[in-house]
Amino acid sequence: MPVKKQEVLKLLDDSGIFYESLAHEAVYTIDEMKKLGLPHANCIAKNLFVRDDKKKHYYLISVCEEKLVSLKKFQEIIGSRRLSFASEKDLNEILGLQKGSVTPFGVLNDKDKRVQVFIDEFFRNRLIGIHPNENTMTVWLKTEALIELIKSHSSSVAVINLG
Repeated sequence: MPVKKQEVLKLLDDSGIFYESLAHEAVYTIDEMKKLGLPHANCIAKNLFVRDDKKKHYYLISVCEEKLVSLKKFQEIIGSRRLSFASEKDLNEILGLQKGSVTPFGVLNDKDKRVQVFIDEFFRNRLIGIHPNENTMTVWLKTEALIELIKSHSSSVAVINLG
C-alpha cells in the first residue's frame, strides 16, 4: 500500500523532523500553487519525473519553481541516455503518485529503488516546499532533513547545479 499524506506526516513526526504544513485545494501546476498565496513562496519546488529512452533509469528533479529545466542539459550533467517525461502509469506504479502530486517523498513508495532524486543547489541550506504525496497540502522542511530522510530509505539523492 503506497505511503500517503498522513503516513508522510507521521514519518516526519516520528523522525523528529521539524516542518510546517498547510492544507489547500488540489493543485496541479506551479501557476495554481502561486495563486494560493502560500507562505515561503520562494521555496516551492517544481518536481519533474523523467526517464531514459530505455525505461531503465528514472529521475526525480526538484528545482526552484521559476527555473526552466533543459532535459538535454540535465542528461549531459548526469551522463544519461536521452531523457523524456515518464508516463502517468510509471508515476503511479513506481512512486504511487498521481499527476500533480510529484514529490521527492514519492521515493518512499519506490520499493525497487529505481528512482534517483536530484535537488537543485538553490535549495541548499534553505527550506523546500513539496507535497506530502498528495497535492492537497504543501510541507516545508529543511532540504538537508529531506535528503537524510531519502537516504534513510536507501534511495539515491544528490544536490546538483541545474543552471
